[in-house]
Amino acid sequence: MSRLHITYSRKYLLGIIMLVGFLAEGKYLLAQPHIYPAPPQQRKIALVNGTIHIGNGKVITRGMIAFDKGKIIAVGTEVDTAGAEVVDVSGMQVYPGLIAPATNLGLVEVEAVRATRDVDEVGQIIPSVRSIVAYNTDSKVIPTLRSNGILLAHIVPEGGLIGPTSSVVQLDAWNWEDAVYRKDIGIQLYLPRLYPSSPEAETKALQQVNTIKQFFEQAAAYYREPVHLHRNLSFEAVKGLFNRSQILFVHADLEKEIWLALDLARTFHFRTVIVGGADSWRVADELKKNEVAVILRPPHSLPLTTDDPVDLPYRTAALLQQAGVLFCLGEEGFWQQRNLPFEAGTAAAYGLTREQALSAITLQAARILGMDSLTGSLEPGKDANIVVSLGDILDMRTSKITMAFIQGREINLDNKQKDLLKRYVYKYGLDIDTTHIY
Repeated sequence: MSRLHITYSRKYLLGIIMLVGFLAEGKYLLAQPHIYPAPPQQRKIALVNGTIHIGNGKVITRGMIAFDKGKIIAVGTEVDTAGAEVVDVSGMQVYPGLIAPATNLGLVEVEAVRATRDVDEVGQIIPSVRSIVAYNTDSKVIPTLRSNGILLAHIVPEGGLIGPTSSVVQLDAWNWEDAVYRKDIGIQLYLPRLYPSSPEAETKALQQVNTIKQFFEQAAAYYREPVHLHRNLSFEAVKGLFNRSQILFVHADLEKEIWLALDLARTFHFRTVIVGGADSWRVADELKKNEVAVILRPPHSLPLTTDDPVDLPYRTAALLQQAGVLFCLGEEGFWQQRNLPFEAGTAAAYGLTREQALSAITLQAARILGMDSLTGSLEPGKDANIVVSLGDILDMRTSKITMAFIQGREINLDNKQKDLLKRYVYKYGLDIDTTHIY
C-alpha cells in the first residue's frame, strides 16, 4: 500500500472517529441551534414606547419607529402603525446599528493557526488585491459582535506599503457577495514608523516614503492619460483616489506620520482618513482645515510614548470633538470589536456626552466611510439597521441586546459563547435559567 493511500485511510478513519464522538456527545450537542442569515423583511414593523437615540444627538422618549422593506419610514412620538406588527419596547433603548471601522474581522479566525489567517498579503504595492473576496461569513466571531449591537464592519487587510482595498459588510450573510454593503471603498497606506531606532532604520523609512510618493506621481500620470498602451493593474486600482470616489486610509499614529499624510492629501487632493491617530490631537487644527477625518485608536490602550499622560487615550476623542475634527472610534483586531460600545462609554466618561460617544460609533463612522446617506442614524429613508437594548448600550453592566435588525431583517443573536454557557449549565446541572440569555 502506498504512503499516499495510508495517509488518506488515516484521514478517513479519523473522520469516522470524530463523527462518532460528535454523535455520542448527547442530546445537548444535537440540539444546538444553527444560526442562519435572516430572510428579507416580509412585513411592516413598528417599535413603540421605547427611548429612541437617533444617532445625531437627538433622543425621543416614549418614541416610535416604523420600517418596511428594509427602510425606515417614520420616527417620532406618533407614527402610523396601520398594517404593522407592533412591538412594545417600553423601558428599552433603541439605537442605530453600531459600525466597526478598520477591522480584520472575517480575515482571521484563530490567530495562532496560520491556515485561518488571510489578512496579510505579499508585496509592497498591492492595491489591486481585493480583501472582500477573502471575507469569511461563517466566522464564529461575527455573531459575538452582533450580540453586542455591531451590525456593520469595515473590513481592512494588511500588508505592504500600499495595501489592498477595503470594503464595508453587513454581519448577517451567506457569503461575501451577500455581505457587501459598500465595495472597495478605499486603499490602505501603511506608513513606515517615522520614529527610527537607528540610522539604518531612518534611511529605510525615508526610502519607503519616496517609494510611496513616486507611486502616486506615476499613478496620477496614468490617470491623466486618455488611452493606455499597457494596462497597469496597480494604477487602475487607485484611479478612484484621483476622482475622489475612493478613500485613502493612512495608518499612522505619530505626529510626523500624520503631517506626511496631510502632505499627501494636499498634493494629490485625496479624500484622506487617518487610522490610529494617537497624536492626531496635536495637529487637530490642520486636520480640520484639510477635512481629514480620523478613525481613532481604542481608548482602552496605553499612551503611545512614555511622556504622554496616562489618561490621554481616554481623552483624545474629546480633544478632537472640541477642535471640530470629524472622527469615529475604532478597535483593534477582530474578536476585540465586540468591546467597541464600551470603548465609546469610556470616551463618554472622559469628555464626550453620551450621545456624542454614540455618534462616534454610528453616524460619524458612516460619514467617514461615505455611507451616511444609507445608515448611521435612525432617520426616514435610511436602512433599518436597528438595535434594541434593555439598558445603556455604552455600559457593559446594563447593555443587554434583545433585538437587532439589519436592513429590516430581524437577526439571530445567538453565538458560540452563549452556546457554551448553556452547554455547561446543562453538563453540571446548574440551577440557572438560560432561557433569556442575551
